[in-house]
Amino acid sequence: MIAALAPGRFDRLGVAVSGGGDSVALLHLLAVWRARGGPDLAAVTVDHGLRHEAAAEAKAVAEACAGLGVSHQVLRWQGWDRRGNLQDAARRARQRLIAQWAAGQGLGAVALGHTADDQAETVLLRLARGSGVDGLSGMAAQRQAGGVLWLRPLLGLRRAALRDWLRAHGIGWAEDPSNDDARFDRVKARQTLAELAPLGLDVAGLLDTAARMRMAREALAQAAQAAARALARIDAGDVVLAAGFAGLPEETRLRIAAQALRWIGGGDYRPRLVALRAALAAAQGGTPATLAGCLLLPEAGGLRLTREPQAVARSVAAPGALWDGRWRLHGPAAEGGEIRALGSAGLALCPGWRETGRPHAALAATPAVWCAGDLVAAPLAGRSAGWRAELACGEEDFFQSLILD
Repeated sequence: MIAALAPGRFDRLGVAVSGGGDSVALLHLLAVWRARGGPDLAAVTVDHGLRHEAAAEAKAVAEACAGLGVSHQVLRWQGWDRRGNLQDAARRARQRLIAQWAAGQGLGAVALGHTADDQAETVLLRLARGSGVDGLSGMAAQRQAGGVLWLRPLLGLRRAALRDWLRAHGIGWAEDPSNDDARFDRVKARQTLAELAPLGLDVAGLLDTAARMRMAREALAQAAQAAARALARIDAGDVVLAAGFAGLPEETRLRIAAQALRWIGGGDYRPRLVALRAALAAAQGGTPATLAGCLLLPEAGGLRLTREPQAVARSVAAPGALWDGRWRLHGPAAEGGEIRALGSAGLALCPGWRETGRPHAALAATPAVWCAGDLVAAPLAGRSAGWRAELACGEEDFFQSLILD
């Protein structure tokens, strides 16, 4: 675990602790590491408000942290509308809340307690859903998302081994009854693994599969990055793909396009394969397509992937603040000014927009400075008025994301 966290890499590390055995073991193991010269720790617990026992479990974590001399905070989620997939909604909310907490604490990384058993269950679930190489490579040992580096230092350890360690050290933990609720897919996967073990489809076998898939994923990602460097360019935040893009192997085209859409639209995940294939086929056939808050536009035998105007129609930010997760506009003082999408109406007030060489739809989704309903500046559409637009994620970030994500 210490090797996975790279000694000396962090001065201070966040740790998510639910109160269950895995995360409690992680907390105590990290405390051991801290005593041996590792980083200072800050712990967080998310109370989803779905079980009466959750408050007591959070209190128990707080007491354990106090005993270890670790700062601790409880975050509460009250956002579920009782519709959709509960576990997925809770997971997304948990990640968002922890990311916000980490930013407020000045933490660049947060450790999570996922184990080898969680990894095997994840691979089995993804296999059932028809995932490809990326999905079957399992959970990453580290992943950048939401401005946080998420670390999983326990992926090489079994759940039972952690509990044996806790018992040996007289450390208690809470058992979530939902872990035995067969209504949830992950519980079904856990039970199925036990039944399939005699056939050799067990945790060890699925971990081996994930390791081989990660090797394949790395090779495919490097091939996609090389192709993107040869055929793609960044133009005012758009990804423009040259005509040669159509001649690439389908896997490479899908990988580049999916990552471009995520880079532009800020999505957490790649678009679904069926939707991505359909959008690419339409755009390469000459018909603009919409996907993941982005437009795929035919251009000079190739494609331009840009932000969809409707996706940013309600985005508002103060001058200098981040707009749509990617842009900052800097310029003269503008009392009462705000950053909003240029839109078609604003673009009509930029007579020189055609000189930019960018299509109408792409420019309509770019940031502009507005004041009391009047257009002050649109730096990407040829009306700078002393303002400049700065892309928070530079051109190299896109190419690196193809292999680092």
